[in-house]
Amino acid sequence: MKDISPQLQNQITQFQQVQQQLQSVSAQKYQMDAQMKEMERTLEELASTPADSDVYRSVGSLLIKVQDKDKVKNDLEESKETLEIRVKALDRQEKTLREKFQNLQETINRSLGGGQGN
Repeated sequence: MKDISPQLQNQITQFQQVQQQLQSVSAQKYQMDAQMKEMERTLEELASTPADSDVYRSVGSLLIKVQDKDKVKNDLEESKETLEIRVKALDRQEKTLREKFQNLQETINRSLGGGQGN
């Protein structure tokens, strides 16, 4: 294998860092998507329960009976909105990282002579 210039070594290091960041952001986004879907299911279930039904909220390892069903619904909707905003931010971050990842990959491949590398 031919010697690698310091510039190419730096690009490879950047590539690896971007790859790790991309994996981290994707994992966070996946986790928040799952939380959002869970929240949507909870809201649907809450909407389908009769008005006189008892509603409980999990607090640590306890379930506490809630007196105001509408407040619980509002709290859940606010949390869902917050998650939606965070997921959109992660989407933008993921897109930016993917572009940077692809650009670095192309640059490294060109530097190595085309067919080698990722």
